[in-house]
Amino acid sequence: MRNELFTKEKERQLSLYPRIEKIEVKYVGRSHPGTLFVMNKALSTPYNCAMHLSEWHCKKSVLALVDGELWDMYRPLTKSCEIQFLTFKDENPEEVNKAYWRSCAMIMACVLKQAFKDEYSVTLIRAPEVPVISGAFCYDIVLDSRLDGWKPTEDNFRSLTKEAYNLIHKDLPFETLHVEAKVALEMFQHNRYKMDSIEQKASQNPEGIVKLHRFGDFVDISEGPHIPRTSFCFQYEVTAAHSLQTSQSESVRRFQGVSLPIHLKAHHTVWRRLRERAQRLIIEDGSLEAKDESLEAKAVST
Repeated sequence: MRNELFTKEKERQLSLYPRIEKIEVKYVGRSHPGTLFVMNKALSTPYNCAMHLSEWHCKKSVLALVDGELWDMYRPLTKSCEIQFLTFKDENPEEVNKAYWRSCAMIMACVLKQAFKDEYSVTLIRAPEVPVISGAFCYDIVLDSRLDGWKPTEDNFRSLTKEAYNLIHKDLPFETLHVEAKVALEMFQHNRYKMDSIEQKASQNPEGIVKLHRFGDFVDISEGPHIPRTSFCFQYEVTAAHSLQTSQSESVRRFQGVSLPIHLKAHHTVWRRLRERAQRLIIEDGSLEAKDESLEAKAVST
């Protein structure tokens, strides 16, 4: 239902532009500075602009800067503007790295939601915004109470990782949609954590807007921006699950993982160190405390 509502709202927003209007987009990057594109309002995206520049821009661009604002590569442009592109190899790739971590966490959330089929309930809470230097991306979930005593094994983590690679190899684009709170609430009406998040985000936005993202048929609440496609991930692994002590009555698990993009491949010995580091519990500003017992995967030599 959530996916269908996303599509319906996207189509409704497109219908607000019954005729094609042209906008001028000026490229202000290092190569071809001053290049002017005539694009279609509310239809053309930064990726369409990159296509007019070169194959390199299409493959390497992770995010766009539109009049100085961070912008998803597949988010439609709504007015004449200046644009430049950001890559992993930029002098300061901080925002690109954040977007990559954010996207990896969303991929993991999709995997976790699908992993238990209909046999056990999985309630997604959120992806904590943790810095890349922390060593792992995270997603907090509540599992079915019948799984309170479950400790994931290495085989379990390998299975989750395999499912993540299935999504990565499908080369799915990340779409973005800005919606009114009531639309988002309808989409997530069966998840009280998401509903609380929607109300909070809407209250912080002057227009009461909530930002959603989708790849494939998986939709989540996320400020974004995100990487262009799942295939930007290269090395990827779900590494750990920790039990968190929170004020919630349910048992909250923090699943963690590590990944490197296709543009930054690592030697297997470096990768082994990275995955071992990603098994340690990531705590955001000390706001969550780990129980004495953690559900970590043991290091596996690769």
